[in-house]
Amino acid sequence: METFKEKIWLSSPTMHGEELKYMQEAYEKNWMSTVGENINEVERLACEKVGCRYAVALSAGTAALHMAVKLAGVQPGEKVFCSDLTFDATVNPVVYEGGVPVFIDTEYDTWNMDPVALEKAFELYPEVRVVVVAHLYGTPGKVDEIKTICEKHKAIIIEDAAESLGATYKGKQTGTFGTYNCISFNGNKIITGSSGGMVLTDDIEAANKVRKWSTQARENAPWYQHEELGYNYRMSNVIAGVVRGQFPYLEEHIAQKKAIYERYKEGFKDLPVQMNPFDATNSEPNFWLSCLIINPEAMCRQIRGEQEALYISEAGKSCPTEILETLAKYNAEGRPIWKPMHMQPIYRMNGFITREGNGRAKTNAYLSDACIGKDGKPLDIGMDIFQRGLCLPSDNKMKLEQQDMVIEIVKSCFE
Repeated sequence: METFKEKIWLSSPTMHGEELKYMQEAYEKNWMSTVGENINEVERLACEKVGCRYAVALSAGTAALHMAVKLAGVQPGEKVFCSDLTFDATVNPVVYEGGVPVFIDTEYDTWNMDPVALEKAFELYPEVRVVVVAHLYGTPGKVDEIKTICEKHKAIIIEDAAESLGATYKGKQTGTFGTYNCISFNGNKIITGSSGGMVLTDDIEAANKVRKWSTQARENAPWYQHEELGYNYRMSNVIAGVVRGQFPYLEEHIAQKKAIYERYKEGFKDLPVQMNPFDATNSEPNFWLSCLIINPEAMCRQIRGEQEALYISEAGKSCPTEILETLAKYNAEGRPIWKPMHMQPIYRMNGFITREGNGRAKTNAYLSDACIGKDGKPLDIGMDIFQRGLCLPSDNKMKLEQQDMVIEIVKSCFE
């Protein structure tokens, strides 16, 4: 096999031309700051697409999550339940407000927060009143079960739909299931502004608070009057022009990503691997990233330190490190699964709850006897997915023949 002449990206921006038109309008009308027609329009488009009443355009998805945590009234020292298998931007805003994340383990069906572990967490920490839930790689989690548990314990949901814009659960868009919801337009997302994000809500008071806080919390006075802490978080009208030009292509991007996922699934049908799963009865992902997980019996020996990994190649077996290194050798970009938050050095002292209770003492070895639960499955499911899984090149501009070659490269790792 020959090396790709052009790099095959994990997920890069796909531009269509209209973005430039709206950016040009911002330039010509001199609306280059955090007000303007583009911002108004992207907020309207988001509400129309997702099905919420109010959207507030911000500088990043992380800024949106921070505003959501602030809306929830998280106080210093207060515990907050958070998805464990996610990017740290889901969790960091809790810490910005002085909250203490407690991580809830993952389930295999969708790779998202495990409702059984969440219920167990409430038994251990009944005082918790905020739950931050992410939809991994564009796949909705078990929304009904999680909502029922949160309602039972009078906890509110902050929904991190940064990766799942356009995905649906029982016909309803993600980004509508929490009290406060967040989406992202980061450079590699399903549609992009190069940066940017939004808070989505049905609460007009909450939306107005975010508009105020995100513009340095200025009071309605003829001078600069400040009575509470503010932030410079509003989206630029120029960035909003890019997002505005992208919105009409959301469904097209999702269809392209779904086709990539299905071609991988067919291409790997004879390998000892599975694609990242979803509940086909209740949900339709946006297929942002196609991922695979290697069957346990087909894993060669692999060990990961804090910044390095080693593996021993074995005939008929492979591991994420070998596959990712081989893809890189051919100029194709893959990525490891998110390393679980409870295993990040910055959060290793935080609580971590599995479906069998506190999981901290069970995570020192990978799939050792100490890590196996009563059902014969690993206790630390997020860590198991991290150890055996990887994200495949999922760029929607990837040509058919390029994806075919990626499939052959992965196959070669199991020879």
